[in-house]
Amino acid sequence: MTQTLTISKIRPAPPCTIVILGASGDLARRKLLPALYNLRACGQGLMAPETTVLGFARRAMTPDEFRTAARDGVKRYSRLKLDECCWSEFAKHLDYLGGLDEPDGFKVLRRRLEEIEAARKLPPNRIFYFSIPPQALRDTIERLSAAGLVGPAEGENFSRLVIEKPIGHDLKSALEINHTLHQHCAEQQIFRIDHYLGKETVQNMMVLRFANSIFERVWGTRNVDHVQITVAEDEGLGTRAAYYDQAGALRDMVQNHMLQLLAMIAMEPPVSLDATAVRNAKLDAIRSLRPIAHEQVRAMAVRARYAGGVIDGHPVRGYLEEQGVPPDSRTETYVALKCFIDNWRWSGVPFYLRTGKRLARRSSAIYVQFKDVPAILFNRDGRLTPDVLTLRIQPDEGFSFDVLAKEPGLDLAIRQVGMNLSYEREFSDPSPDAYERLLLDMMIGDHTLFISGEFVRLSWQFLQPILDQWRDDPAIPMEVYPAGGWGPDGGEALIKADGRKWRNP
Repeated sequence: MTQTLTISKIRPAPPCTIVILGASGDLARRKLLPALYNLRACGQGLMAPETTVLGFARRAMTPDEFRTAARDGVKRYSRLKLDECCWSEFAKHLDYLGGLDEPDGFKVLRRRLEEIEAARKLPPNRIFYFSIPPQALRDTIERLSAAGLVGPAEGENFSRLVIEKPIGHDLKSALEINHTLHQHCAEQQIFRIDHYLGKETVQNMMVLRFANSIFERVWGTRNVDHVQITVAEDEGLGTRAAYYDQAGALRDMVQNHMLQLLAMIAMEPPVSLDATAVRNAKLDAIRSLRPIAHEQVRAMAVRARYAGGVIDGHPVRGYLEEQGVPPDSRTETYVALKCFIDNWRWSGVPFYLRTGKRLARRSSAIYVQFKDVPAILFNRDGRLTPDVLTLRIQPDEGFSFDVLAKEPGLDLAIRQVGMNLSYEREFSDPSPDAYERLLLDMMIGDHTLFISGEFVRLSWQFLQPILDQWRDDPAIPMEVYPAGGWGPDGGEALIKADGRKWRNP
């Protein structure tokens, strides 16, 4: 019989008020409100029943209209079927306030919070979730603080600020945002969220590595040939043209999601499961990234944008034809990058990262490819395929280990077979959405799955030479790739130059 060893259990969160700044937007409707409903509806008592969600945005809306919009979001996007009894209880603790952009908006917010807390006998524990455009972040933090809504870090009750990516547009702006945050609150009050860190496969990386001796003993330069990290999207811009054309793939995906995944794969064992220890171990990995000099950018990084093509049998437009994209845009929708981690464990092992929109399918995965066996015995002609550990982040969360085995029969025929784990097939309970885990952690005050200010600084510092060179050197090409494929020729050439090839999901 298989036994489950529970190392730690999630504890119930204390009662609080969660203020969603920008609550009339897509993030609140698609992710935040469904996740909060699921925490209330799952029946585990993790979210205090008196916890209140207060939407705060520019748009004028009555609380009942907000509840109607929230119900539609839960019905359409929640992993749990909407239950009328659960919804009724959840809706009682939903409120809304317009006027975020008004001069006295945050003073009105403070009065409304005090009224809610008095009426519902809630302690003044407050979480402010910044679901707002990045360019409004610094001003909103200052207005929130000026209204007296950010309490001391060591007070009896807590004030917490939750910041969505992207944090900054480059190194300079990221440092300015961190400086603004630290002017008004302590680092332990800041929760920089990357929803990838809430995914089950990402959380399972530490267990896979540090609870299984077989992997940790072969993890590094002696046995690993290279590592690939792919985050592929089949969708285009949707309604995000205004944001995306100012960001691009390097800022939107590599600076946060992909460098976080790299750190999880490359980090040394933390000294404990304490949030500070785990985050320090990831920081050490990022600190060890070999800097990319300006003159190396063309050899180490590829950029491209998608042209028209066909996905799932349907024609799709190219990036420059998307609504809201200027015809002279120089924004990349694809990035391929080669980097190295200069420490004892990973010396000489290349890490290949690629991400793009309008690729063949939606898939995020990490491939750890092990070195070839010697050219003797079964591999005299060098044709044996190497062993590969695949960590599937989405859509089919799980992992597989591909090894070689003899096919049944009289001939000695060898082929690759996979030892495969799918979370959906192996575990009967559905996995919680990433935002459920992260929202619960911020209510509890656990920083383990959140990004530190130092990680933000180091990630931008690593990528800044690429951004600078792409801006300053017109000779660096912006390649074009057809929608529905796996990216441009330059992306293939980047890895083929080292005698390797991309593994397509």
